[in-house]
Amino acid sequence: MINYKENPFYLSDEQISWVEETYKNMSDDEKIGQLFCPIVFTKDPQELKNLVSNRHIGGMLYREGPGTELLAAHRVLQEASRIPLLTASNLEYGGNGSAVEGTYYGRQMLVAASGNEERAYQLGKVSASEGAAVGVNWAFAPVVDLDRNYHNPITNVRTYGDDPQRVIAMGKAYMKGCMEEGVATAVKHFPGDGVDERDQHLLTSVNSLSCEEWDETYGKIYEAMIQAGTLTVMAAHIALPAYEEYFDHKPVDRIIPATLSENLLRKLLREKLGFNGLIVTDATPMVGFCSAMDRRHGVPAAIENGCDMFLFNRNMDEDFEYMMEGYHSGLLSEARLEEAVKRILAVKAALKLPEKQKAGTLVPGKESLDLLCCKEHDQWARECADEGVTLVKDTQDLLPISPEKHHRILLEMMGDYPSNARVCKSFTERLTAEGFEVTVYEPEGFEVMDDTVENFKHKYDLIMYVGNIETASNKTVARLSWHTMFGLGNNMPWMVHEMPVMFISVGNPYHLLDAPMVKTYINGYCNSEYVIRAVVDKILGRSPFKGQSPVDVFCGRIDLKL
Repeated sequence: MINYKENPFYLSDEQISWVEETYKNMSDDEKIGQLFCPIVFTKDPQELKNLVSNRHIGGMLYREGPGTELLAAHRVLQEASRIPLLTASNLEYGGNGSAVEGTYYGRQMLVAASGNEERAYQLGKVSASEGAAVGVNWAFAPVVDLDRNYHNPITNVRTYGDDPQRVIAMGKAYMKGCMEEGVATAVKHFPGDGVDERDQHLLTSVNSLSCEEWDETYGKIYEAMIQAGTLTVMAAHIALPAYEEYFDHKPVDRIIPATLSENLLRKLLREKLGFNGLIVTDATPMVGFCSAMDRRHGVPAAIENGCDMFLFNRNMDEDFEYMMEGYHSGLLSEARLEEAVKRILAVKAALKLPEKQKAGTLVPGKESLDLLCCKEHDQWARECADEGVTLVKDTQDLLPISPEKHHRILLEMMGDYPSNARVCKSFTERLTAEGFEVTVYEPEGFEVMDDTVENFKHKYDLIMYVGNIETASNKTVARLSWHTMFGLGNNMPWMVHEMPVMFISVGNPYHLLDAPMVKTYINGYCNSEYVIRAVVDKILGRSPFKGQSPVDVFCGRIDLKL
């Protein structure tokens, strides 16, 4: 039963009529096509038109790209589609989640460290307005997971921390910013990531909380997001065994992800929590989905068991045939197909996409690109970085540093990500401009067996580590890796009692776990230029540290605090 006039749709009689009439006039191919939201790579106009005309997709997503290209491609897609499309983007940290020229406002944990709900609202406002500027109308955000396990490689800075009330407050503020821009939110990742240390990209991970524990944490978060009016929820390839046992009245005999679980989708999310909006799967090429069931049955089962939309494909044509085959064989019932498609149409109606289609405004004109990284958004991002950068400890009283005391800096970059070169260049240039002499560590130039401690001490006045370990899918860990020789330190912080050493993380906040001997440690939470600028200002003493850590960066260990 879909309540069109209630939360989150609030449709008028005219909009309800559009949903019902549109559905009535759809062919089976169109109904099946509406269930799919593929990731699209081509920007060739003819290929885009063929995708819409042959597969009748209900939505799509582009990865980050140049704004002009995204704008043009979205226009081709929308003009070719009889039913307006949901156009999605991972708008977790700013407008650059869509257009690469957009504002990199900051990771959610940076926002949380500011302690300022207005920053979460601004994150939503910047992300949605700049996404809308290139034709996006659906944000796969906010992340409302709890960062409860410091070993988890994929949550950490993508979250608002480990406190449910903070997650609720900031998640709602983000949603408010999106709603004002006419962009739907997809709160994720139901039933909640951050308990397991493993990544659902690589396996079906497990939220191991009891029903009572879940109700007091993730349950309260999802209740709040639902009441606040999120149009969509993203179901994850994460199992919740406690509620499977609760609904089945017996011990679990297999691990099933939420994306394939009738218990979690229809009984917990729909009935117990009262969610009336659209449920979309997380990306289905993930191993957490693929390894849970053979794909021929898993594709239609995801919809039959409660999801309304199917995100991404291993092969679009094959998945379409699997869905159609499931429909014809009865694996996907007529009732569930109708309910799913009508929820998709109801989201489109709630976003006023049919009206925009008639007015020719589904995709804005090129002038909208002026909004990308505009002056106001730039200022907001600067202020967020200033408020969020966190001094975790300085037990050696090193700060502030100065060119007079610490003229010769050995800069050691930690991480092997493509952004390393940019981050290293930015720190080097900013420090050099302040009068420091910066040497960038290179493994082949530092053979510990050929040097003495005294000689090393005479070369440098400060060792500065910069951790650039980004959250990325398909990484089993987010830890520090050192260059070593027979267990002796090469770039490891062996020299903490010989000279000043500091560590600046612009990614994972938990690096003290691998470097507890470092006495001065700073968390920037993301590697934006705003954060790098703020960090340099603060270590020079020009600006006070204002951020408060939203997680236990000491990992419950006393040695990390000392």
